[in-house]
Amino acid sequence: MTPRIGLALGSGSARGWAHIGVLEALEQLGIRPDVVAGSSIGALVGAAYCGGELAELKSWVLGLGRLEVVRMLDWSLTGGGLLHGRRALNLFNERLASKTLEILSPRFAAVATDLGTGREIWLTQGPILDAVHASIALPGLFKPVQSEGRWLVDGGLVNPVPVSVCRALGADIVIAVNLNGDILTRRQRPAPAPAAITSADPLDVASEPAAPRWSPRNWISFFQGDGGVSPSAPPGLFDVTTTAINIMQDRITRSRMAGDPPDWQIAPRLGQIGLMEFYRAAEAIAEGRAAVERAQEELTRLLGV
Repeated sequence: MTPRIGLALGSGSARGWAHIGVLEALEQLGIRPDVVAGSSIGALVGAAYCGGELAELKSWVLGLGRLEVVRMLDWSLTGGGLLHGRRALNLFNERLASKTLEILSPRFAAVATDLGTGREIWLTQGPILDAVHASIALPGLFKPVQSEGRWLVDGGLVNPVPVSVCRALGADIVIAVNLNGDILTRRQRPAPAPAAITSADPLDVASEPAAPRWSPRNWISFFQGDGGVSPSAPPGLFDVTTTAINIMQDRITRSRMAGDPPDWQIAPRLGQIGLMEFYRAAEAIAEGRAAVERAQEELTRLLGV
């Protein structure tokens, strides 16, 4: 009997575009999973893959520049997050809004966290858009999503690499894609110097003495602050927030995977890509493919392909 293959796509925010390269490289090796489980950004990419929209997602993310990322963010002054998160799911609105999780092939599950109880929630039924929206709702950044009387947030809080979900859905062999393997090495790297903004820069809001407080330029600078914590300079707000999230993700990932290890782990080297650097898709996708190439011999032996 042919073993059922499960693919656990981990959380990691902007690093998650590496999942696209991983999926493409696995397809080229003749490896197609029977079950896909995704947490956070892994849920977004996994749903696109199972819904037959991976190529469209890749084309969209490769077109994201820094300005496009800022425009994609729909700011919220009320509720439990800075962003609504609806604009970030425009591709799903256009392509997958009318589809439900039950019809996806391979079988798919998204992981979310019940904000009231802290319980891990596996979303296997209902609208794809709602499940993905809940799974990517990073606390403090994206607003939580209400579903069946409960508020749901990012699945990476409880199960960053959902190996256990794949096994529960019938996978005999589970391949895990861990995006958090080297994220804490960013703490030892000096933060890049801010790029000079010239009058030709499309984000230069004018030749005023100071840009408006909430200008696109200032928000980009805010997100570019994700450079890790330096031992000499005091950390900024975003440095503290993103480094704390990285530490949490690293520790939870290690704990969960020690308790339920996959049969093989693919670990793209993505420590240089910050939490919100979604405009670095080409780099992340290339590293996803490279990670599969490094594991090719072991994967073909494990799966007999």
